[in-house]
Formats: sequence, structure tokens, C-alpha cells
Amino acid sequence: MDGLVHMTRDWPRASMAVVGSSLGGFYAHVLARQIGCPVVLLNPAAHPARDLAGHIGEHPAWHDPSQRIHFDVAYIDELRQLEATPTRLAPPCLAVIAKGDEVLDWLEMLSTYGQDQVRLIEGSDHGLSDFERHLPEILEFLSLR
Repeated sequence: MDGLVHMTRDWPRASMAVVGSSLGGFYAHVLARQIGCPVVLLNPAAHPARDLAGHIGEHPAWHDPSQRIHFDVAYIDELRQLEATPTRLAPPCLAVIAKGDEVLDWLEMLSTYGQDQVRLIEGSDHGLSDFERHLPEILEFLSLR
């Protein structure tokens, strides 16, 4: 995470935000807590070290099964360290959580990220296939509307 904080050190904090989905939502939340910018989380992973520990090894890529990816045990250690990263700042946070997420438990997402603004969606799915319906609220939260 130090690398991301370093890479973004010259970015205009007053006009930036971080958005992430699933594991990217976890990373976005950790980064936002370090640099203090608003963050939008879309079905964010709540406990990625625990959830991904069973996936160590080589696997077909989701988008192209002819390609392979390798998931190393060291990645679990990195995720554990990030989960334990102390919060430096408490940025504004909008969590968009779908009860119909077939990959992640919406109750865990809500208990982990539900302290700020939450948009709890009945139904939908992990990929938020109805994303356009939620875009106006996201843009308003980010003051882009």
C-alpha cells in the first residue's frame, strides 16, 4: 500500500476519489483511509485474506480459461497486513451492496463497511449488472452531478 500512497502523493486530494469493486473495493478502502479522499465501494470484499486462502495455486483466468493465473501464499500475507493497516483518516465512504451478490456475503459487507453511507440493493448480483440504476447516487456522492 505504501507504493500506492507514494504514487498518488502529488494527486489533488481535494478533487480526487477512489472507486473499487470486490477485491478492488477492499484496496480502495484501505487507500482512502491512508490518503483521506472519498471512496465508493461496489460489493467490496470484507475479509479477502480469509476468502482467498483456499485459492492458492494456479487457476484458469475467469475472462479467458485458456490463460492461467498463479495465486501465491504471499498474497494472503499481504492481504492480512492490509486488513490490519491502521486508519489514518476517516474519508467519506459510500458502499453499494447487493443482497443478491452470489460471491460475497452482503451481511459481512454491511458489517464491515456500513458505518458510513450505504446503498443496500435488493437483488442484483456481484457484478452489479444494474449499475446504471445506481450511477446517479454515486455521481451525487462524488459531487460530479
